[in-house]
Amino acid sequence: MGNKVKSFGLIGLGMVAGVAASMQFSAIAQKADAPLPLEELRQLSDVFGLIKSDYVESVDDKKLLQDAISGMVASLDPHSIYLDKKAFREMRESVQGKFVGIGIEVSTEDGYVKVVSPMEDSPAYKAGIKAGDLITRLDNVPLKGLSLDEAIKKMRGEPRSKVVLTISRKGEDKPLIFPIVREEIRVQSVKAKMVEPGYAWLRISQFQEPTVEDFAKKLGGLYAQNPDIKGVVLDLRNDPGGVVPGAIGVSAAFLPKDSVVVSTNGQLADSKQTFYARPEYYSVRGPADPLSKLPAAVKTVPLVVLVNAGSASASEIVAGALQDYKRAIVMGSQTFGKGSVQTLRQLTADTAIKLTTARYYTPHGRAIQAKGIVPDIAVDETPDGDGLNSLRLREADLEKHLSGDSEDKRPVKLDELEEEQRILTLAKKQKPIEFGGKDDFQLAQALNHFKGLPVKLARADTPAEKAAEQMLVKPEIKSDIKPEDKKAPARK
Repeated sequence: MGNKVKSFGLIGLGMVAGVAASMQFSAIAQKADAPLPLEELRQLSDVFGLIKSDYVESVDDKKLLQDAISGMVASLDPHSIYLDKKAFREMRESVQGKFVGIGIEVSTEDGYVKVVSPMEDSPAYKAGIKAGDLITRLDNVPLKGLSLDEAIKKMRGEPRSKVVLTISRKGEDKPLIFPIVREEIRVQSVKAKMVEPGYAWLRISQFQEPTVEDFAKKLGGLYAQNPDIKGVVLDLRNDPGGVVPGAIGVSAAFLPKDSVVVSTNGQLADSKQTFYARPEYYSVRGPADPLSKLPAAVKTVPLVVLVNAGSASASEIVAGALQDYKRAIVMGSQTFGKGSVQTLRQLTADTAIKLTTARYYTPHGRAIQAKGIVPDIAVDETPDGDGLNSLRLREADLEKHLSGDSEDKRPVKLDELEEEQRILTLAKKQKPIEFGGKDDFQLAQALNHFKGLPVKLARADTPAEKAAEQMLVKPEIKSDIKPEDKKAPARK
């Protein structure tokens, strides 16, 4: 589609979209055979001098140089960025699954921040914040008109600092005032439950360092209470990705040992790797295998993976691997298409750059970048169509995105723009979907698939169905990476 828009979703405070897919810290080294461009460096020095001497106001040297670095890195692609002290701290917090805030999941409604759910035992939960509350003011400053990201930043802060929320609650005549003290919040990236007798649902909201252990613990717990599970739904919708070991571990839970999960290819020798379903590739806390206590039935239980346009990076690794081995049916709509590896190169103790260093390939050599994973069964978000999901930005829509191995461009047609406007109008009346809830249409179709009942497929004019049709005629793309050239990823 043409003019894409970002749709709302469940957003945990402190989550950083586009978190580094590869948390490999390394020193920076200039290639010996690459001489420095002296003339261009002189120009940079001249511009710096002119700004210092001629600009209307005095400019701090440090800020000027940091902005120059930031602009240089950002010019490469949408995922290469300079991380200053604050951004670097937030990145590490996100990967570790913790942040300082009040502990709520939120969306937007009518220009306000709506509480989807307070996190259990969080400051917001203890203060009495409830699902459905509208946050109208923060420290008496109106929130209406602010973006969701801006509102989230205002709710974050230092440990033990206080923030005052003004709440509009259904059934209450007057606004409610809640003073809340910020604390460190530990995010649970895995949710699990039995949605029906015999059928389990596991949702991963983001791949973090504790994800594999949490996943194994919750899946094992379901089996302990329900030994005869007939089907598992792995829900990766709106999962923006995260650390690669998490994706490898979740894939390894369902695949035979030593299976190739994903490979990477880039300019450096270290960027040419293959990652296998072995503990050394996903265990982040020593040699112990967090998957070792899972029952053998996990390797063969019928599996459906739910994805949408918000499924990116590490979640695409999982979906692609399970699809290649025909271990699972991938259901939903085409994923985001972030098939590039970002590596953190630390500059100082508090700053770094997140640099794109390689592309991802599925076990069968399919490139993910700017293409994504096309579902085996295309199913819309709702019975009436794909809703706002069909208008989400994908990797291929981003300016300066890294191209895939082969990428088709096509003009936007007028009827598509009209369809976008129609969907936007309908979306204003649509309530946010609760993944795993009783009105989760795609989950219901996954259960129908397990039971052999009819599955309502995506409308023929939706992006999900069009992508599925195109997949039938496109050749498979192979990686040029050879298995014998691979080694285990470094972890520091």
